[in-house]
Amino acid sequence: MNPQDAFQSWGLFAYFRKMNRFTVKAPGRICLFGDHQDYLQLPIIACAINRYITITGIPNSYKYFTVVTPDLDQERILSFHHTNSSSLNGDHLAAALKVVAQHGCVPTQGYTVTISGNVPINAGLSSSSALVVAWVKWLLVTFGCNSELTPLLVAQLAYQAEVVEQKSPGGKMDQYTSALGDILYLETDAQSSFKLLNNSLNGLIVGVSGIPKDTIGLLGDLRGNALNSIAIVKKEIQHFELSKATLVDYEKYKNLLPAELSPYFYGAIQNHLITQRALREFNKPDIDYGTLGSLMNDHHTVLKDILKITVPRIDAMITAAIEAGAYGAKIVGSGGGGSICALASKKTENDVISAIRKAGALDAYGVQVSKGVRLL
Repeated sequence: MNPQDAFQSWGLFAYFRKMNRFTVKAPGRICLFGDHQDYLQLPIIACAINRYITITGIPNSYKYFTVVTPDLDQERILSFHHTNSSSLNGDHLAAALKVVAQHGCVPTQGYTVTISGNVPINAGLSSSSALVVAWVKWLLVTFGCNSELTPLLVAQLAYQAEVVEQKSPGGKMDQYTSALGDILYLETDAQSSFKLLNNSLNGLIVGVSGIPKDTIGLLGDLRGNALNSIAIVKKEIQHFELSKATLVDYEKYKNLLPAELSPYFYGAIQNHLITQRALREFNKPDIDYGTLGSLMNDHHTVLKDILKITVPRIDAMITAAIEAGAYGAKIVGSGGGGSICALASKKTENDVISAIRKAGALDAYGVQVSKGVRLL
């Protein structure tokens, strides 16, 4: 039962609807497998974590939103008419207003909207996507829409607002993971089919480097290079399908590519193969944490040595986690900074957290798998 159903069954949803006051929270996420795969329409495995962006709205007497972010000591006025703006780049809230309006969600009442959270900003844990997911959900619940309100609808509209409307180089992973929750296997092609794999994964640790990630620049470059490499191969080998490729295909076709593009072609194939092996492990009745950790290490090797998205502090944090007994560890997100995730046993978890901090992390802590966006 989703949160809205629960409220309705208890009569509380009608009460809060009458009061026109809702609070919504959406989780951040960790990409476990498939970094730099979703913009190639290849699958990912990610999980929502128990770090959240929370949005609360209180009706006011104006015809606009007063948006307050106390964590950043900021306040802004957001007009309902931003939905018609032609330039929305970087303005997630306005972009979402435009998108939800296309589904019959039109604000009719001013609100003072408070946004807070404990997802580190610009740290590779999808604080921006959690914000968009929470905002879309809050808008749909508060003002209604002409479609059935489901977590999948929230994911779809959040993706459209953050990526399509703003012409972002990202994919679907962040919005879908935050909206749907748990551990998610997502096909990132046009069909966007998905499977919830599990609702727990013990021993997950996040290490925040304190170095801002470079989402737009680095992600744009990696996406462009990967897509160019695949396009060159497909032009010569018309039957080539990236989703079915193996390293044998890489060896067969790498000579078709300029030397500078060959690593991106290899990275796309190898990361996809690793993700498929991880999926088989998640589908087993009992997960072998050693195998899963080893696959995380393999994935990180591609991200570090082939795609070169790490920085020295991230490398030191990864090394420290492994030496302290973690099953595996990898960078999270677009790269150039951000965070790492590690998988550890209960016996070694505290040692791994301590080692990551000593290696230069701004912070490190255990996290748990979370449900998706919800009403409070």
